Amino acid sequence: MGDTHEFKKFKRDQIIYRPDEPSQHIYMIADGRVKIGHYLEDGKEVVKAILTKGEIFGELAIAGEESRADFAQAMDENTTVCPMTIQELKDLMFEDKELSFRLLKLVGLRLIRMERKLELLVFKDARTRIIEFLKDSAAWKGKKVGFETMIPTKLTHKDIAALTGTSRQTVTTVLNELKEKNLINFDRKKILIRDLEKLA
Repeated sequence: MGDTHEFKKFKRDQIIYRPDEPSQHIYMIADGRVKIGHYLEDGKEVVKAILTKGEIFGELAIAGEESRADFAQAMDENTTVCPMTIQELKDLMFEDKELSFRLLKLVGLRLIRMERKLELLVFKDARTRIIEFLKDSAAWKGKKVGFETMIPTKLTHKDIAALTGTSRQTVTTVLNELKEKNLINFDRKKILIRDLEKLA
């Protein structure tokens, strides 16, 4: 795609698009992370997703969205994305059936995750939401190492708090509690779950 599309670089915290802007492009992340969210009437920021290399965003433009309901913001220096027009993506999907299937699967999985997140926010307490976030992350991006599951991540406690509708202090408390029980271990680059079945 680098031969036919212009890649765009964004600095950390730079806005890629804002709410109410025309939905004219779909974006694929080539490097870095992108935060997707929206603002409540009181101005509070709600984070819907934090996406990484290889993921797409702005895909509702394919479904007929005329203007953005969310914002997209770069989270890392030199976050690099590849913008495509709706027609360009349609042409790619027509030429490559496997790509078409993968994109549909990706959108479907993201919808499932959003529905699950909504369910957790409505019906579960903060501790449960954080634990379920770990389990979902393990299912989504985890790599099995024997009985253990390693989740490569650059998410801070603040990021996890935003994604689970909790506070940074609560995330720190719950993660430290799980670590003391030897259920998980973590550093700035990964979270290691000792045994998914015992995580509770």
